[in-house]
Amino acid sequence: MENYTRQRPHQIKLWVSDEELRLIREKKQLANIRNTGAYLRKMAIDGYVINVDITGISETIRLLRYSSNNLNQIARHANETGGVYKNDLEEIQKNYKELWGSLKEILRQVNMITKS
Repeated sequence: MENYTRQRPHQIKLWVSDEELRLIREKKQLANIRNTGAYLRKMAIDGYVINVDITGISETIRLLRYSSNNLNQIARHANETGGVYKNDLEEIQKNYKELWGSLKEILRQVNMITKS
């Protein structure tokens, strides 16, 4: 350990009240950051932490995969038979409506974050 060099060789001490400590811990938890040093560095350097819930994105990806699979099946069927079933096209349209609804919600949430 003789040649060990710290990645962060400078220490900053900070004194806070009980209420300030409570607020720091609460905001750190809301930001889903476990390490207090990492949280304080992030706040000191960037001024804010954005915790994004990506469940909507995961659902959108699922819908996109589902729609892509359906579209590939319809294309294969059209190439083999020369025709497409109306209910297949209606299913694709329904899936794309859900997909766009999900994307619009994600964009609305991102827009709210960026305007804050």
